[in-house]
Parts: sequence; structure tokens; C-alpha cells
Amino acid sequence: MLALIRIVSIFIYFIFANLLLILMCVLRPFHRDNVYVIGKVYGVMSKMVGVKVELRVPDSVKHGGPYVFIANHQNSYDLITVCLSAQKGVVTVGKKSLIWIPVFGWLYWLSGNILIDRKNKGRAHDTLAQTVEKINKRRLSVYFFPEGTRSRGRGLLPFKTGAFRIAQAVNEPVVMVCTSNLQNKIKLNRWNNGTLLIELCEPVVVDDSKDAKQWADYFRTSMAAKISDLDEQVAQLDKVQ
Repeated sequence: MLALIRIVSIFIYFIFANLLLILMCVLRPFHRDNVYVIGKVYGVMSKMVGVKVELRVPDSVKHGGPYVFIANHQNSYDLITVCLSAQKGVVTVGKKSLIWIPVFGWLYWLSGNILIDRKNKGRAHDTLAQTVEKINKRRLSVYFFPEGTRSRGRGLLPFKTGAFRIAQAVNEPVVMVCTSNLQNKIKLNRWNNGTLLIELCEPVVVDDSKDAKQWADYFRTSMAAKISDLDEQVAQLDKVQ
């Protein structure tokens, strides 16, 4: 019964929230803070499924930038949890095919996110150059899931190098967005689904001491260690509750 109530409530909230957000984006299309606002609105749904999200953001990230954000991508619930980590002045990079998803796709495009054609390597390369140009011209931050797909309980997958090539090209630091384990954590029939920790780490300058592949391996190792630490903290927090 609780699951049914949640599903209906989330569906109604999702439809009305998206209609209002689309109106916002029509009135100010491609605004630099659209993604930030959408993240906060979508994040309300994490409470609706019984998850307490604790977001930790250092002052250097709150008041600095632009940055290249990299986050671990676990499952579809990231849409209502990890979205809360979006900072002002950030856009994401997503598949061009997303634009064909009714309501969500239109919102994704109007909010100013960068769409890439993964099937066409030439266009993807052009998009990489356009991303660099937008960061430099508009002083935007960009948000990546360097795994490129949902891990679905398989642990942290190998990182693709795009985010790190962009960081080197624009000479801007990388910020790790580390989220504790979310796989199989949410049960819609359970009232309290515990705590989820999302921690944004201190910015790391990506220089020429490593190539993009080496930086990808470095950050994957660093993120894995941080996520393991967050999982231990969550275990203690949920035990107390």
C-alpha cells in the first residue's frame, strides 16, 4: 500500500514539477542556473521515497569554479538523489537521444545541458570542443558520470577519459562527487530507507603530469576509497537510527 501511495504521489509531483520547470526554462532558456534549480526540485522526491540525503559541500566548491564535476552513477534513483549535488553554474553532458523523451527530454535541452552524439565519433569530438568553448566563454562548470553508464551494483566501473581531457583543455580543477551505496537501498514499501551521503571533495588541479587515461585511473581509485569510507559512515548512521 505504501509503495502505491508513493508511486502515485511521485508521478503527480513529477508531472506538475516538470511543467513548472519547463515554463521556467522557456522564460529563461539555457540560463546558467537552470540545472541547479532543477536538481533541487527533483531532489524533493528523495524524501518522498524515504531517503535522507546528507549533502556535504566544501566552501572552496561553493564559492569557486568553474569546475569539472565527476560523479559515480549507480542506478535510476540518481535522478532524484545525486541531482542535489548540482551547484550553480553547472550543466551536464548527455546523449542526444534524450531530447526525444517526452517532457524530461525537452526540459533537459531547454535547461542548457550539452547533448552529444555517441554514435558519431566525429560529432562527439566536435562536441568536446564545443564543451570547452562554453566553459571558457560562459564560465560554466560541467558535470560528468565518467563511468558512462549505470553500475547497478557492479562497483565503480572503469572511467572514460572525456571529463579529464576537458579539464586539461580548460585548465580547470576536477571535483569528485562521491555517493554512498544506493543499489538495493530503496524499498518503496519501507517507510525509512536510511541515509545517503553525497560528498563533494576538494578541487584537484589536473595538470600535464599525467595524461587523460592516467588521471582517469587516479580519480577512479580516489573515488572508490572515498565511497568505501562513506559506506562505513552510513552503516554507523543507520545503526543509530
